[in-house]
Formats: sequence, C-alpha cells, structure tokens
Amino acid sequence: MNPVNRRTFLASLGSASALTIVPRRVLGGPGYIAPSDMVLLAQVGCGTQSQRQLNAGLVTRPDLQVIAVVDPNKDSQNYVDWDRFGNRDRIRRVLDDPTWGEGHTGIRAGRDVARQIMETYYRKQNRPSRGIRSYEDFREMLEKETDIQGVVNITPDHQHGPINIAALKKGKAAISHKPVASVLHEVRRTVQAARDSAAPSHLLAYSNHPDRHLLAAWIEAGVIGTIREVHNWTNRPFWPQGMQEYHKSGPPVPDGFNWELWQGSEPDRIYHPSYTFAVYRGWYAYGTGCLGDMGHYSLWQPYRILDLGVPEFVEARPNNDAYVDEHNVSDGGHVSQVAFPKASTVRWRHPATARRPAVDTFWYDGGMKPQTPEELYEDNEDLADEGMLFIGDKGKILCDYRATKPRLIPQSRQRAFEGSVAAKDYDRTTPEDEWLNAIKNSTKSKGSFEQVAALAEAVTLAAIALRVPYKRLLWDATKVEFTNSTEATALVRRAQYRQGWESLL
Repeated sequence: MNPVNRRTFLASLGSASALTIVPRRVLGGPGYIAPSDMVLLAQVGCGTQSQRQLNAGLVTRPDLQVIAVVDPNKDSQNYVDWDRFGNRDRIRRVLDDPTWGEGHTGIRAGRDVARQIMETYYRKQNRPSRGIRSYEDFREMLEKETDIQGVVNITPDHQHGPINIAALKKGKAAISHKPVASVLHEVRRTVQAARDSAAPSHLLAYSNHPDRHLLAAWIEAGVIGTIREVHNWTNRPFWPQGMQEYHKSGPPVPDGFNWELWQGSEPDRIYHPSYTFAVYRGWYAYGTGCLGDMGHYSLWQPYRILDLGVPEFVEARPNNDAYVDEHNVSDGGHVSQVAFPKASTVRWRHPATARRPAVDTFWYDGGMKPQTPEELYEDNEDLADEGMLFIGDKGKILCDYRATKPRLIPQSRQRAFEGSVAAKDYDRTTPEDEWLNAIKNSTKSKGSFEQVAALAEAVTLAAIALRVPYKRLLWDATKVEFTNSTEATALVRRAQYRQGWESLL
C-alpha cells in the first residue's frame, strides 16, 4: 500500500467527512478535533502490552490517529500474558463487540491483529480513515511513512534503543515503553539522540500522581530530616529467571514470525519461544529483568524528588544457583551470565550535591525486602510484598511500591502529623496529555529521555553488577568505564552486534 503525505492524508479526512453521515463530534461542536490538530502515529510493537495501551486504550482518543503498525510477527495465538482473557475483554468493550475473539485457541496478537482492531474501531466511530498500513520492519516504515509525527514503541527491551534512535534521527517523536534502552552504551546513544532531535521523546513510565507531589512536599519540609537512604522492593519476577545457558535447540520458527528481525542487534541464536513475548524479560540479551520492567516506574519518583544523578558506584547481590548436569553436581555459587537471577539486591551511591549529602538507593526483587523497621514492630505490622521506604535522620516514610500513599511510621507519628504539610500547586497534566502536547506544541516532555537519563543509566549499571557481583564497582560516568573492573567495563556494550545494526546506534 502506497504511503501518502500528511497534507494528502488530512485532506482525505476532510473529504471523507463530507461524504459520510458522521456524528456531530466529527463535523464540529463540543469535542470536535480538526484534522489539522490530529496527531498521526505509528505503532511499533503489536504484542499484548501494546494491545492494552494502544489498541484497547489510546485508540479511543479523538486527537490521535494510528496510520501504521509494525511488528516482526504477523498474526498468531501463542502470546504469553498476565491474564489470558484480559486483553480480549478490553477489546470487546472498545469495539462494543461481545463476540470478538470467539474461537481463538490462545492469546492472539500481531501486526495484522492490531490493524484490524483499530480499523474496526475507527469505522464504528465513523472516524474518517484511509486505512492503516502494516510493516514487518520499523526501518522500512520510517522510510515510507514520512507524514507520521511519532512512534509509540512498545517492543521487547532489546529493541528499544535502535527504534527510539531511528525515530528521533528522522525527526519523529519517540514515545517509548520502558526502558529507554537495555544496554548502557545504547542508553547513552538514545539520550544523545533525544538531545540532538527537534522531536520530543517520552518514557511511558512517567507519572504525575498527586501522592508524588505530597511526598515531595514532606521531604522538602524536612519532615524526616535529611534523606540518607531509599529502599524499593518487589515480589517479581513473574516470568522465568536464573537460566544457566541459552537453548541449544528449539521448535521450528512459527509461520509469519521473522525471528531474525525480532532479534534486532543481537547475534543470531536458535529460536526458542522462551526468548519471546512476555518471558523475554529474564534474559540479559533481550530483557532488563525486574528492575528494568518496574524500577523505571517506582525509582523515578525519588530520582525526581531528590535530584539523584548517575551513581558513583553500584554493587549487587544475586542469588547463587547450584545445578546438576549429566556428569556432576555443581559446587554452588554459580552466577548466570545469560539470565537475570531469581532474586537479588542492588545498591547505588549517589554523590552529594549543593542541596543534600550523598544518598544510597537499594533495590530488592524475587521476594527480598529490607529488614522490618523498628517503627513497624510498634504497630505490630510487617513490610508488604512491595513497597518503598525513605529513611531520614529524623524518621521514616513508608509508601506503596510506586511511592504512592506515603505515611510516617509508626502510626502514632502519622496521626500527630496528619495534614501539617500539603502538596504545593502543580501542573496536573495527565501523562498521556504530557507527551501528546509535546508533539502538538513541539516542546520537551517532562517525561523525556533526558529527564530519566540518570535512572536509565543506573538500571543498566545494575544489570552489569549482577554479572560481576559481590564487588563495589566504581563508575566513572565521564570516561564511561568502571575504574576497578575491566570485566564490568566490557559489559557496557553488547559483546557482539548483528551485522548492520551497530550503525543504528
């Protein structure tokens, strides 16, 4: 299908409106969006996460139109998701079709599925459309779809860097799921591309929750004194981790799935389904583990409130795995170099600034947690499965996992304090409007890659420390090297790039 330029496309919307009996919202009146004010996007990645956020979510916004979809997978029912029928039911509600997905033998997704969902929705809403074009390769799409204003990148972690950079270099907004990129070198290159581009960038992990502003007000007012430590923990992973080696064999590549293209910049490996879809997260080659999956949501809050920069050191404590092969039993202590551990802790030290002393942040996953604070024993309470704890020299603030629902501990102190410090006035723009306004107005987003750069780098530093564990790794951010470990420095980049892909970075 031949692409059209933006002027031709918008003209087609106007002519289609003239020839079709459409609702008042299309012809004018309350809620009317002029075609010239509509943001044209490409959806890159058509799996279950993009179904949730785009095909069953953002598609309903009248100021946004998807005109191209991209995915190496055409259409299949072998996807893995947290809820077998969750996306199906969301799509049924959006399409007002209680029969959508009947007869599916598994979880269905892919580029043709995404196109079908959105075209059906546009048609039912009498929204003018020239149809959505489908691509296997994002590079071809960016060459042909010159009229798009941005891409929404919801792909496996290892694909983020090349796609985000390619979009920004084309002058297109890069609206990306976390992470910014999965390897430190690629984070640096992606952030630089965002600085160099006139187009905005935005990480979808950005939030503007009222509780973050309340927490910031408490910390700024010195309610618990000077912050010394931040602890963040999760009960994830919900996917396999701890694998000791890559698969030596696997089933045939499914029809309609371009396995070579899906691997992106990684060198070719034998296909195996445990590398793909939601379970890619556990592999260093393709994912960023629990921290890359969820830490961008949670730790971004203390990074913003405390102005935490790039860490000066990182140290990690992964669990050890013993294993049995056909010849012997291991002597324990084996740390996988191919997959994230089943459980771990990570510590970063953030240098002092003119506003505050050094701050240590701690991450825990796989069911690991900090020690229960003494203040909770007073309340006969333990730490929840997930949470965040701020430790100051005059007290502690306990929050939910993403730094929401802050409270002083013990309860007696919270009761005495209740309502003493309120959040300051703040811009209540929603995260979706934040990046859409940035595209419409050619401005920077508060959730830009530049804004999250320090945390994005810290996440990749942790992935390195997990493979060079039990040692404080001293990071020289200027030289982009660890001053006390050549082994760790070697992991700043991928060991090997697929031919032709390194040039994208």
